[in-house]
Amino acid sequence: MTRAKRRVSVLCGGFSKEREVSLVSGRAATEALRASGFETTEIDVGRDVGALVASLTRSKPDVVFNALHGRFGEDGCIQGLLDMMALPYTSSGRMASAIAMDKPMAKKLFASVGIPVPAERVITRREAEQGDVMPRPYVLKPVNEGSSVGVKIVRPGDNRPPLDDLGLDDDDLILAETFIPGREVTVAVLGDRALAVTEITTGHAFYDYEAKYAAGGSKHTLPAPLPPDLYARAMELSLAAHRVLGCRGASRADLRLDDREFYMLEVNTQPGLTPTSLVPEQAAHAGMSFADLVCWMVEHAQCDA
Repeated sequence: MTRAKRRVSVLCGGFSKEREVSLVSGRAATEALRASGFETTEIDVGRDVGALVASLTRSKPDVVFNALHGRFGEDGCIQGLLDMMALPYTSSGRMASAIAMDKPMAKKLFASVGIPVPAERVITRREAEQGDVMPRPYVLKPVNEGSSVGVKIVRPGDNRPPLDDLGLDDDDLILAETFIPGREVTVAVLGDRALAVTEITTGHAFYDYEAKYAAGGSKHTLPAPLPPDLYARAMELSLAAHRVLGCRGASRADLRLDDREFYMLEVNTQPGLTPTSLVPEQAAHAGMSFADLVCWMVEHAQCDA
């Protein structure tokens, strides 16, 4: 099938806390695919599953480009629907997506293959608000959100942070992790190869949602100024994480470097495609234009029908 005749439906928007970022990613992917000769339809996904199925049925895509971020878009839900419809889609399948989004489960898999991870406890919101759940400094984060949504750092001398913005009930679960000091790096993986290592610095308390997506919110140094052995180690750990989760297509691993040891924080199976996103930057560093990147993602689309 020639590229000019291939139909692609781009799913974006959604109803998670990352809706606005997803709209930007979807728009960028749509424009790049159209410029590359694909017949492209953009679909803003809502909670009406019947309407989504009808939109996909009308557009008759050969491939679905999944530009959704956050819950219901990268946690296996939309992937399961597309598998049922036998529609190939970009990035990871439903199992890898679900496990990667479940931070405690993903960390267990990382540790099983020797990837260092921060010490952790899974607690309830009630426990988090009653007192310290581990020695400070430590991090509180939802067990199943992306883009640093809802992440709180509890440092020595701080008051415990309010958790009202997480939208959780008292018995809902939160992940508490030992805070890893040091440097933040990220590595994009495409298929079976790690692309590069980027060091991220920011004036924010940490690499939070605003630092990730606001213009000027962070500085990306590519390639990261690391000794060759540490640079190779970051690439090796990121590829190992991609593989143990069963990811396919594009993923992005986030790590912290404390002295000479890396700790895996998480793997994002739906990396952003915004003007400030890291995967397009690393693809360009590896000689792949943005259009080449999204076309590669389409060409490697699969489903588990």
